[in-house]
Amino acid sequence: MLPCILLIFKIATFADIILQKGKYNHKEHTHPNSYNNYNSYNNYNSYNPYNNYNSYNPYNNYNSFFMSKRVRPKKYLGQHFLTDIPTAHRIADGLIASGGETVLEIGPGMGVLTGRLMERFGDRLWVVEIDEESVEYLTGHFPELVPHILSEDFLQYDLKRLTDGPLAVIGNFPYNISSQILFRLLEYRDQVMEITGMFQLEVAKRLASGPGNKDYGILSVLMGAYYKAEYLYSVPPGVFFPPPKVTSGVIRFIRKENIGLPCKPETFKKIVKIAFNQRRKTLRNALSVVWSPEMDATGYGGLRAEQLSVEQFLELAVIEEVTSDQ
Repeated sequence: MLPCILLIFKIATFADIILQKGKYNHKEHTHPNSYNNYNSYNNYNSYNPYNNYNSYNPYNNYNSFFMSKRVRPKKYLGQHFLTDIPTAHRIADGLIASGGETVLEIGPGMGVLTGRLMERFGDRLWVVEIDEESVEYLTGHFPELVPHILSEDFLQYDLKRLTDGPLAVIGNFPYNISSQILFRLLEYRDQVMEITGMFQLEVAKRLASGPGNKDYGILSVLMGAYYKAEYLYSVPPGVFFPPPKVTSGVIRFIRKENIGLPCKPETFKKIVKIAFNQRRKTLRNALSVVWSPEMDATGYGGLRAEQLSVEQFLELAVIEEVTSDQ
C-alpha cells in the first residue's frame, strides 16, 4: 500500500512541475507592447528577449550573469534594446573601419552590438554609456572591455580625451537625441572618419535625402558638406525591446577626402539654419536679414531651402562673408 501511495505522490508532483513550467513559458513569451506593460523589475525580469536565440550563443563570454540580471529600459533615455542577433551582426558588420581607427560605440545598452564589435575590432573598441545600470551590466558581461568602458554622457564628452587620432563611430542611437549626436560628431569631423548608426526611419530618410525632397533638411546639408551618406536598410520594430512605434533605418556616413569649406563653417551653418527655419518661404524672404544684391544675382531668391544643394548653400555663405566684410 505504501509504495502505491509514494508512486501516486511522485506522479502528482511531476504533473505539477510540468504545469508550472507551462505557465512560466507562456509568461516568458508574452511580449510587452509599451512601457506601460512593465512597471517594475519583476515584470521585466519575467520576459527574456533572447528566447529565440537559446540554441545559439555567439558570445562565449556570456555567463550566468546574463540570465540572472538584465537592464530595465528607461523611457527618459529613449532606450529600445536590440534583441535580434542577426540584425546586430548585420549592423556591426556595416562598420568598415579598415584604416585602424579607434572604434567608439555610443549607448551599448546590453551589449548586443558590442559582442560582435569586440570580435571584429578587439582592443580598438571603446564604448560610452550614460546609464549606470548598463555600465554595471557590461562590466559583468565583458570583463576584458572594462578598461574601455566610458561611463559618460556622450553629448558632454570631449572625444579628444579618448584619442587625437581617427575615429569610427557606431550605435543604436536613442531616437530622442540622435540628431544631437550627429551635431556633436560634426564638431569632431576632423577625426570622425565614419559613422554607422540606427535612427528613426523618418530621420534616416532625412539624412540620406538630397535636394528637392521634402525630407531634406538642416542635417542633410550639414552632414552632406563633410560626409557621403548611404542608406543601408530598414529595421522593423519587432527586433527591439520594448518595440518602438516606428520603423528604424541604418545609415553609414563616410567622410569625404576634402572637407575644407570655401567659407567659415559657422557662416555656412548659420545660412543653412536660417533658411530651413522658414523652409516654406522663398530664400529671399527666409534670408531677408542677410540677403543682398549679390545673393539675388545667383538666381536662388525664388527657391526654397529644400531645393538648394550643399554647393549652392556654400555659395550663399561665401557671398555673406564677402558682403558682410565690406
